[in-house]
Amino acid sequence: MIEAVVLVVFPFCMVFAAASDLLSMTIANRISAILLAAFLLIAPWAGMGAAEIGWHLLAGASVLAVTFGLFALGGMGGGDAKLLSATALWMGFGMPLIAYLVTASFLGGILTLSILAYRRSALAVFTDRNIFLRNFSEGAKGVPYGIALGLAGLVVFPESPLMVWTVNRLIAG
Repeated sequence: MIEAVVLVVFPFCMVFAAASDLLSMTIANRISAILLAAFLLIAPWAGMGAAEIGWHLLAGASVLAVTFGLFALGGMGGGDAKLLSATALWMGFGMPLIAYLVTASFLGGILTLSILAYRRSALAVFTDRNIFLRNFSEGAKGVPYGIALGLAGLVVFPESPLMVWTVNRLIAG
């Protein structure tokens, strides 16, 4: 049962955050809250001790401190900061978190450059009323970075401690 929760909750939240940011330029607080609550409920069942859970909480808090600073300076949206922090909680300190941050940065760069090119193209004039493209065509709207954060989360999720635990449990039978 816990394995099913791990396999469903994190990927669903990543997809929902990406889709939400694409369509509305917002990432609901409930996505980060669900990730936090699910981690806190699942981690003990997955055999994580208090110290390990504490390190995961510290990873999330550290990322929140940095991203909140970026938010305060206008460099990132609040939903993006909270999603990054909640995802860091699932990754913990170590290579999965580094892989997530690097992957999110890389995908975010590609997304940003693609949106900037799209905004300068003639295509933007003709597609600005399309539900999927309307937020890309207006420069004042910024970049829906949640798309990159969600995709990066899905890419790195197989390396996360809870997913590794889940796979090992499923293999063991």
